[in-house]
Amino acid sequence: MKLSTRNQLAGTVEQIRTGEVMASVKVALAGGDVITAAITAEAVSDLGLEPGSSVTVLVKATEVMLATD
Repeated sequence: MKLSTRNQLAGTVEQIRTGEVMASVKVALAGGDVITAAITAEAVSDLGLEPGSSVTVLVKATEVMLATD
């Protein structure tokens, strides 16, 4: 599959917390960082996600913000 998204990070599903409609999926990256994705519970099921699954995190944003104290 070819994608236009340039920000692609390989990782492993570390934890899934599924609610009635939405799910929180924590993905551990190779460097030790963890990214949390909020996706639908249906998507978790459709993708067959479970802890230990290999995934690619795709980041597409129109804005990136930074803040300091």
